[in-house]
Amino acid sequence: MEQCMLGITRRDRKRNTCVRKMIGVTDIIDKGFDTAEGGGIVLISHVIQGILSIPVSVLMGANLAHEVAEEKFCETTVDRSHLSSLRSCRDKELGTVFRDLIQTDYFRVVVVDDVETVEVCGALKNIVACGAGFVDGLGLGDNTKAAVIRLGLMEMIKFAEEYYPGTRLSTFFESCGVADLVTTCYGGRNRKVSEAFVKSNKVNNRSKN
Repeated sequence: MEQCMLGITRRDRKRNTCVRKMIGVTDIIDKGFDTAEGGGIVLISHVIQGILSIPVSVLMGANLAHEVAEEKFCETTVDRSHLSSLRSCRDKELGTVFRDLIQTDYFRVVVVDDVETVEVCGALKNIVACGAGFVDGLGLGDNTKAAVIRLGLMEMIKFAEEYYPGTRLSTFFESCGVADLVTTCYGGRNRKVSEAFVKSNKVNNRSKN
């Protein structure tokens, strides 16, 4: 898990004072969910927010690390929903702070108001990528792989709508959604590991035992 802490100073014009607040931005590498007390699931960003008692935003997208390091163009999505529990317009404007700090000529940042969906996409796309890797390992072809990706995206949407009402469909068409899904299903670690698992014949060996 990678996280940065930002100290932002803003002027309160009504009180003629300066207000400084800490905000966390996290790119959750070990993507997934935690178990909530009493049952159910909880997002990792919510866990961080509870422990540190500061607002937390999430950055996700089609950002394969080696390509970013090589400064090849890509896009990413960062949410600004957690910047204020009241979600006031002034606090929403802080989303532009994230964009200005992170964005470069080759790393485009899009800000959205949908933290749960951004993070859910980052977790669930890895499961779909495993399916894509199994397809590759079995040599079932690109048509089957495309079907797995399409059906996987539909399941991601249903999951988000079920567990996080208010999910915005448009978020799935940002970099954190369909773009990250496609990238991971073709070049991600989960796809590669799943393909290698099938080709290792470990499946056949386990069935024999």
